[in-house]
Amino acid sequence: MAGWLPPFGILEHVGRRSGKTYRTPLNVFNAEVDGKPGVAILLTYGPDRDWLKNLNAAGRARIQRSGKTFAVTNPRKVSRDEAAKHVIGGWRPIFARLPFEEAVLLTKAA
Repeated sequence: MAGWLPPFGILEHVGRRSGKTYRTPLNVFNAEVDGKPGVAILLTYGPDRDWLKNLNAAGRARIQRSGKTFAVTNPRKVSRDEAAKHVIGGWRPIFARLPFEEAVLLTKAA
């Protein structure tokens, strides 16, 4: 179901040491980042995750969501409250109340 039902998505990222491609299911929310389309991803298990380390090392990844795949760049770890300001649509009030402290903002690549 991840990748098809909101707010789930699949992050496709490359291992920083192995070079292997990984696919990680995550909570992905539409966002506006620096005036551009983007996404916010909650750090549901904290910031010490391999997918986040891989994303930061590469600076880019791909996300599969609602049956579509798109590239994302410029990962930036922020507080949940800061990320909530960027989330668009009906998910914003829900996102702002979820019991997690941090999130990652990414811009959709052109």
